[in-house]
This record gives sequence, structure tokens and C-alpha cells, in this order.
Amino acid sequence: MPKIKTNRGAAKRFKKTASGRIKCGCAFTSHILTPMSRKRKRNLRGGSMVAAVDQKNVARLIPYK
Repeated sequence: MPKIKTNRGAAKRFKKTASGRIKCGCAFTSHILTPMSRKRKRNLRGGSMVAAVDQKNVARLIPYK
């Protein structure tokens, strides 16, 4: 069985947890932040988990992480 190449774009965006789930950062954090409340921006700092329906596809992109 040949090795699978890791998708480098996905490798920079996702990490696997010890239990095998996949962590990601939140969207909407790069620019045009002035209309957002402080609370919303603060909550976007923390990461989140990839949705269950996307888990399989993302895991295929980062096989060895």
C-alpha cells in the first residue's frame, strides 16, 4: 500500500486530538471586525471541533497528523 500525501493546506488548519477527533479554528476572524461585539470576537478566539459530517473527509486529508 503506498503512502498517502498529506494535504498541506489542511495540515495548517486542522489538528487531531488524542481521542482522534479533529480540531479547527473559527471562521470570521481576519478582517472587518469593527461591527462585531467584543464578546463575539473573544469567543471566536477559541477553537472548535469539526462537524461530524465533515470528520471523515478532513481525516482523509491529514492521515498522519
